[in-house]
Amino acid sequence: MDALVSTSWLADQLDAPDLRILDCTVLLTPRPGGYAVESGRPAWERAHLPGSRYADLAGDLSDPESPLRFTLPSAERFAAAMGALGVGDGHRVVLYDSRANMWAARVWWMLRAFGFDDAAVLDGGWRAWTSEGRPTTTDVPDWPPATFTPRPRPGLFVGKDAVLDALGRGDACLVNALDRAQHRGETQPYARPGHIPGSANVPALELVDETTHRFRPLEELRELFAGVAGRERVITYCGGGIAASSDAFVLHLLGHDGVAVYDNSLSEWAADPSLPMTTDE
Repeated sequence: MDALVSTSWLADQLDAPDLRILDCTVLLTPRPGGYAVESGRPAWERAHLPGSRYADLAGDLSDPESPLRFTLPSAERFAAAMGALGVGDGHRVVLYDSRANMWAARVWWMLRAFGFDDAAVLDGGWRAWTSEGRPTTTDVPDWPPATFTPRPRPGLFVGKDAVLDALGRGDACLVNALDRAQHRGETQPYARPGHIPGSANVPALELVDETTHRFRPLEELRELFAGVAGRERVITYCGGGIAASSDAFVLHLLGHDGVAVYDNSLSEWAADPSLPMTTDE
């Protein structure tokens, strides 16, 4: 199974017994100093792709001990949450959301970090599926609990120390997945405006077609990331590691190795005045 699958491919696979589909949507509403977080579960309960369950990134799939939202959980917590959803060893997983693939990409990157490779993002997610008139339902699949065996891969998620180290390395590159106004410091949803010095800016929302939410053609994506070509190490970041996962996912599609997501991103970095930020281009 490819890392990115089409709606037609998924439609043909819906009855496969080893297939698991997860809706990963979380809703964010901008507000001063950050975002209001709303679960996507109510919308999933009203209608979802046939055979899908809801994966709670704001709850079971985040670290409850972290003061920040969406922090990567322990391997044990992640494995328990996946197993309870019916996702485990020997399954194939397709992930989707209603927000331009970012939440699906986050769960895809988490699965990869815990050693699970039989996962894919549905290109265009909910918008592409429904715009084509494909079926939706309120039925909930009766998947039995499964055994998910975590096999952690260090380095796919990193903390601020790795980012600081990258600042002084010519073979490393930082990529900010937030929008261009935030990158320039014209808007300030986090503790300080701007971006980490030396960062390239490849907004996650520019990776997809605005209408269909499908990813842009590979050649266009490759052009957007031209500035990171040849770098041995690439660290993507955003506000809380979600949009950054979309950039990391696309870099994977483009064949880049050595990519990591700065997990807590500017939610952590901007709140620490000892860490450098700038609004310079």
